[in-house]
Amino acid sequence: MIVVPAQMPEPTHNRHAEAPAPDSALTGARPGQGTTDRGHQRRRGIYLLPNLVTTAALFAGFYAILSANAGRFEAAALAIFAAMLLDGFDGRIARMTNTQTDFGAELDSLSDMVAFGVAPALVAYEWALGGLGKLGWLVAFVYTAGAALRLARFNTQIGIADKRYFQGLPSPSAAAIIAASVWIGVDNDIAGGSVGLLVALFTAGAGLLMVSNFRYHSFKLLDLQGQVPFMVLVAVMLGFALVVLDPPIVLFLLFVGYALSGPVLTLIQRRRRRGQRRRESTLGQS
Repeated sequence: MIVVPAQMPEPTHNRHAEAPAPDSALTGARPGQGTTDRGHQRRRGIYLLPNLVTTAALFAGFYAILSANAGRFEAAALAIFAAMLLDGFDGRIARMTNTQTDFGAELDSLSDMVAFGVAPALVAYEWALGGLGKLGWLVAFVYTAGAALRLARFNTQIGIADKRYFQGLPSPSAAAIIAASVWIGVDNDIAGGSVGLLVALFTAGAGLLMVSNFRYHSFKLLDLQGQVPFMVLVAVMLGFALVVLDPPIVLFLLFVGYALSGPVLTLIQRRRRRGQRRRESTLGQS
């Protein structure tokens, strides 16, 4: 009798099993990046409006350098102030339009370095510091290095620093001191070589204040959309009238006053802390 073995059932495959994910090396995308939920490649780009304003500020700083090399120092000073205005607008435009990106932040930092770090130093050097020899270019480099260190420290403190204050003099304010001093000299027909040491003092002082630990009001928490007393509007109008009366001198005094406010504010805060510690120690002993 011949026994026929039973036929073994064929293995069944699960039709609903998920297909293995495509290897990132085959798709060309980095793991976890570059694809959406549907598997399509993400579109990468930049927001035009805020970055366009930042690029305009960069161009203003570049134009200031070209104007200084051509001996047009008044135009160079005005270009630096134009870069200041544009630098104040790009961040607000990005926040208002919800277009803040890491790319915009990096571009803004590089633009600030050119417009407020390199351009003021070269303008001051071409106008007054060049006649001082090695001291002149050394002072210009101190200012440029101070601006670079100031911007680097600011970038590392984003998100952890107190928004009410800046640590160190902001680079646009330091650039305004240099630009206003050059503007005053050109407007009053003062030769840069005759005030070289004075310009060197302002340039080196501004550069050192940028890397200092003095605290400056940032005015970032100022609510421009809220209601203010009527006298505030009157004060703003008087401020505009004073600037129009003699722009270089008024702007120079304004930014020098702001630069001096940092050491004064820091000393006042330290005295308050010492007084508070003394009162706490007195209460603890009693």
